[in-house]
Amino acid sequence: MVRLPKVRILRTKKREGLIRTRLLGAEAATGDVITFLDSHCEANVNWLPPLLDRIAQNRKTIVCPMIDVIDHDNFGYETQAGDAMRGAFDWEMYYKRIPIPPQLEKSDPSDPFESPVMAGGLFAVDRKWFWELGGYDTGLEIWGGEQYEISFKVWMCGGRMEDIPCSRVGHIYRKYVPYKVPGGVSLARNLKRVAEVWMDEYAEFMYQRRPEYRHLSAGDVSAQKELRNRLNCRSFKWFMTEVAWDLPKHYPPVEPPAAAWGELRNVGSGLCMESKHFSSGSPIRLEKCLKERGEPSWSHGQVFTFGWREDIRVGDPLHTKKVCFDAVSNNSPVTLYDCHGMKGNQLWAYRKVRHLYICDFHKNFIQSVRNKRKRKTSDDGGESPDHDVEVPEVDLFQLQVNTLRRYKRHYKIQTRPGLNKAQLAEVLPKTQYYQFQKLTKIEFSYHNNC
Repeated sequence: MVRLPKVRILRTKKREGLIRTRLLGAEAATGDVITFLDSHCEANVNWLPPLLDRIAQNRKTIVCPMIDVIDHDNFGYETQAGDAMRGAFDWEMYYKRIPIPPQLEKSDPSDPFESPVMAGGLFAVDRKWFWELGGYDTGLEIWGGEQYEISFKVWMCGGRMEDIPCSRVGHIYRKYVPYKVPGGVSLARNLKRVAEVWMDEYAEFMYQRRPEYRHLSAGDVSAQKELRNRLNCRSFKWFMTEVAWDLPKHYPPVEPPAAAWGELRNVGSGLCMESKHFSSGSPIRLEKCLKERGEPSWSHGQVFTFGWREDIRVGDPLHTKKVCFDAVSNNSPVTLYDCHGMKGNQLWAYRKVRHLYICDFHKNFIQSVRNKRKRKTSDDGGESPDHDVEVPEVDLFQLQVNTLRRYKRHYKIQTRPGLNKAQLAEVLPKTQYYQFQKLTKIEFSYHNNC
């Protein structure tokens, strides 16, 4: 380190965890701006000036770089899917990313945009403003929940937070936690502490989904509540109404009722769909229906929920797992995959004829549905005479054109109208072009099927 005279290494006398260690570094800092990064990061070219520029314009702005993905295995570097998106959360307090709503879209996609919640620990802040906000809550242990605490606090107490597309920092998303957490320390305690101080009546939505959190001790939060009163901070209802107003569309506090739930039985064979394992990548198989085996109750392995997101999850509506039916094409096997809520391979449609359809059609399938088909239909579950169903003509060329237009509009690509797929590959980053290729396979619908 002798060749880096401006670099100082501070060491704690005992294990303090990420949160309190960051506070130790912030206390030793002397510059006007404090920047926090993880150790497993790589700052990209010219990443810092765009952050400092926004703080110079408004010192009460916390700014976050765009976080790119460094592959854990080979250190490959690429953007996240969707790239610029707003930070959010579901009501189990898992971090989520949601699209920028049209009302907030900028004519220039490189312009900064507001984000309700930061992704984690990558941000820059005016040093004096950081301490006016009380820094991090020192009662948070080791890791977890601190991004919510600082995000809620800055918005509710007179500041703002922005993501800066021109600032890029790569981050290694590790496949495992390389350290042990001391006994008695849990993420749940941190989340409850944040909820008790900042979320007001909205904390109840978290407790409804995580009832085990109700009886956890959050420790002494009196100092944090006193800080909130002293800063004259707004209510969490204000935060949800004025800042995160688009979050309930994707993660409603009160879940809409499921369209259907129960067993999925094949009428022809009489067998039921079953998942023996609830992990991502697990196959779905047809097995003898448990109800007919004389089982006293349905196993969750044969109970599925068709929810308001139009995906199918394992379990009944009150106990769904985090894995969904996923199919790459109409010819591929159905497997379980982590639910993403973004439709695509996990979008399913239910018709009155009691058939489920995956709304992900490959071109060869689109071609085949041009012909009439014989389908057996029944409103009461029994068989009825065959009848023809007219399937409209599908113009494959127009399908690709419409998909291209939609994709360009989604990514705000300013190009000449006649841009074709080959030309698009030249102007798009590789990961986004792969997504476009995928979209050409799934953007198909006719009548009200999908």
